[in-house]
Amino acid sequence: MKRFFFTERSDRAALIARLTLGLVVFPHGAQKLFGWFGGYGFTNTMTSFTQHMNLPWLIAFLVIVIESIGAICIVAGFATRFWAIAMFINFMGIILTSHIKYGFFMNWNMLPDAHEGFEFHLLIIGLCIILIVVGGGKWSLDAAMHKHPASTATPAERLAM
Repeated sequence: MKRFFFTERSDRAALIARLTLGLVVFPHGAQKLFGWFGGYGFTNTMTSFTQHMNLPWLIAFLVIVIESIGAICIVAGFATRFWAIAMFINFMGIILTSHIKYGFFMNWNMLPDAHEGFEFHLLIIGLCIILIVVGGGKWSLDAAMHKHPASTATPAERLAM
C-alpha cells in the first residue's frame, strides 16, 4: 500500500496536474475552513452542511478537510494518490447530491435563477484521475520520500522499493 501511495516517477505533466488541482480547489476549501475569499468558515459551513443539506457530520467534516488540507497536500505532492482518491470521491458526491439535476453546463450567463451544472466538477475529477494513475510527479514530497526512504532497509532492499 505504501508503495502505491508514495512511489513516484519524475513527471512534469503530473506536476502541472497537481498544481492546477490543488490551487483551484484550495480557495474553496479555505472558504469552508477559514472563511477566506468570502466563505463562511468552519462552524457556519458545518451548520450549513449538516442542518440545511442534511449531510452526516463526518461527511461534512471530510469535505472541508479534503478541500483545504487535501488541496495543500496535493500542491506539496504529499500522499498525492491518497488525496486525489479522496478528492475524486468528494467531487463525485458533489455532482450526485447537488449538481446533476442542473445538467452539464455552468451558469456562464450568470442568470439569477439558474444553477450550476457539473462541468467544472468533471474537470476536477479528470485531474484527480491523472494523479491517481501517475502520482505526484516532479518536485513532489512523494518523490523525495521515495528517493530517500527513512528506513533501515539495506541498499538491495531500497533498490527493490
